[in-house]
Amino acid sequence: MAVKNEVLIEVVSDVVCPWCFIGKRRLEKALSLLGRPAAQVRWKAFQLNPDAPKEGINRQAYRVRKFGSLAYSQQLEARVAEAGMEDGIEFHFDRIERTPNTFDAHRLIWLAGREGVQDAIVESLFRAYFIDAEDVGSPSVLTKIGTESGLDAARVEELLSSDLGSSEVAADELKARTQGVSGVPTFFVAGAQIASGAQKPEVLASALGAAC
Repeated sequence: MAVKNEVLIEVVSDVVCPWCFIGKRRLEKALSLLGRPAAQVRWKAFQLNPDAPKEGINRQAYRVRKFGSLAYSQQLEARVAEAGMEDGIEFHFDRIERTPNTFDAHRLIWLAGREGVQDAIVESLFRAYFIDAEDVGSPSVLTKIGTESGLDAARVEELLSSDLGSSEVAADELKARTQGVSGVPTFFVAGAQIASGAQKPEVLASALGAAC
């Protein structure tokens, strides 16, 4: 069993999943409730739209195809926005123009994990997409996020101009799917799934406490 301050939590998520952003906030609250702010959190890749073209797709058109109508899509967004407000997140869905391919964003998260700034990168990606309505599939946006969040500019340039991290990200996603992950966020401790979805902090804290 892990030592109290060495517990490792793995979160399978996608940067264009609003519930994953909410789940991040609730995980932080759950760890505070447990008195474990030093817990290690590792973010693992999952693409909600793995077949999205490299340049992304028009978000409104995509949402209409996925949910059947713009009105229903907006109803769903309103529910998410209400939930987000409870956790201090002000979603700006109306400003987001594109649904990006997130593979490169996940490669950036992978690199950040090797450099010890993964939490900062994940936070910045969520904020860039959901609050600032930036295209997190764009190399220039990813470069800005990477360097502003603590990564060396040369390392980010190397990443985005090569296939560095591609096999690792693909392997993480394949592992998640073979573990039965079909929606995100999904939380694991010691390789065992303990929770799925953006559970309330108290529920997540209970699951984490039992697992750790």
